[in-house]
Amino acid sequence: MASSPSLQPQLCFTDAPPVAQDVARGVTRLLFHRDSFALCEVPLPNGRRADMMAIDSDGLITIVEIKVSRADLMGDCKWLEYLGYCDRFFWAVPEGFDLAPFATAGFHPELCGLLVADRYEAAVLREAPLRKLPPARRKAETLRFARRAARRLVGDLDPSLAGFA
Repeated sequence: MASSPSLQPQLCFTDAPPVAQDVARGVTRLLFHRDSFALCEVPLPNGRRADMMAIDSDGLITIVEIKVSRADLMGDCKWLEYLGYCDRFFWAVPEGFDLAPFATAGFHPELCGLLVADRYEAAVLREAPLRKLPPARRKAETLRFARRAARRLVGDLDPSLAGFA
């Protein structure tokens, strides 16, 4: 029997600064403890890409957008386009990040939550409000999430299929 290649988990944000990878790891741990499981770098039907998308045991979908620099945050004008694909939206930043912009009208604090994370944990500074998706959109997004997760697992089992995840 031929030996199987070692299975490597898909890494998040491999082209991002290490601090972004650390924030993603801390957010993943927080979501896990909330019985919510995330995928990173998830393309959306509108052509955007969510940094993280998670689903919980009730089928509620959360999107998390990670920002590690003020310039990146201030240049992000597309985040409102994510709201139609989730029940909750969070910003996630590293410790020491200037939080002042998240309280301004331009960042609609009434629409989104705020997390501060390092590689070991994340803290909820502001809970994201629940805005339930319409049933048809929820079904479509849940199916897309499940199929993407399964495709990524297939890529882990057979790396020649990984490009299709």
